[in-house]
Amino acid sequence: MTPTSAATASDPTSTAAPIVLAGATGALGLLIAHALRQRGATVRALVRPLATTGAEAASLRLQGAEIVAVEYDDAAALIRACEGAACVVSALSGLREVIVEAQSRLLDAAVAAGVPRFIPSDYSADFTRLPEGSNRNFDLRREFARRLDKAPIQATSVLNGMFTDLLKGQAPVILTGPRRVVYWGSPDQPLDFTTMVNTAEYTAAAALDPTTPRYLRVAGEVASIRGLQAAARAATGQEFKLLRAGSLGVLAGLIKVTKTVAPARHEVFPPWQGMQYLHNMLSGQAKLAEPLDNDRYPGIRWTQVREVLAGRD
Repeated sequence: MTPTSAATASDPTSTAAPIVLAGATGALGLLIAHALRQRGATVRALVRPLATTGAEAASLRLQGAEIVAVEYDDAAALIRACEGAACVVSALSGLREVIVEAQSRLLDAAVAAGVPRFIPSDYSADFTRLPEGSNRNFDLRREFARRLDKAPIQATSVLNGMFTDLLKGQAPVILTGPRRVVYWGSPDQPLDFTTMVNTAEYTAAAALDPTTPRYLRVAGEVASIRGLQAAARAATGQEFKLLRAGSLGVLAGLIKVTKTVAPARHEVFPPWQGMQYLHNMLSGQAKLAEPLDNDRYPGIRWTQVREVLAGRD
């Protein structure tokens, strides 16, 4: 099913003031830049100096974005980069030195430059509902959110559940070889999925909308494990069976073992981190509250899980 919302707003198509985009050379950042340009926005892409000659920076230039080389420990340069902007959008990815420290410096620069709005790099399930320690990456986002909420700037986080794209291999849920859908806990727990493209489109629309609330919650599709089974069948024409690997307690135990055996503390997404994310979703703790805000920008067509699995995303 495609979730809807009673929320309404105008669908802005352009802005005279530029949108500053941090993390512009990342996968999501490039998509946000494209979506902003599609809406007629002026994009000022912040790029680390060593990345200005790379293929990603070249792609941004071809799309018409202005490239600004900047280091995040250069406060004066960050302030100059933010001057005159309507909104600062962060698509930065990393651990504490990025999500908390670099984003805080970006936030300080936005405030100093008088930017009215800030969209942090959240793009996730609803971390606001989770207990501390249940997900390392969510803990970092909550830490930054506390700083953001104290800053004299209008903030909006886009929460989108899990990227649907991960179901094509990175998230070990739909196994195409043995044709199984693996899960822990209940197969009927509703789960939120949104493609990276849809997330970028929605973020671009939000960046151009001065009336956004603190949180916007969207899902391209809300589907249970049984729903994923049906989507896999529809996408491939083959039968998929459900495989219950155990209770949520069993999954929690696996997370502890994996974290002990292969800690990989300096990796952004080690295996145990993905397992934490899955546990948060399957437990229902990180479920996006409804009604969702999908209908706020009517021009977005939400991609379904079966389309992604069929390669039509």
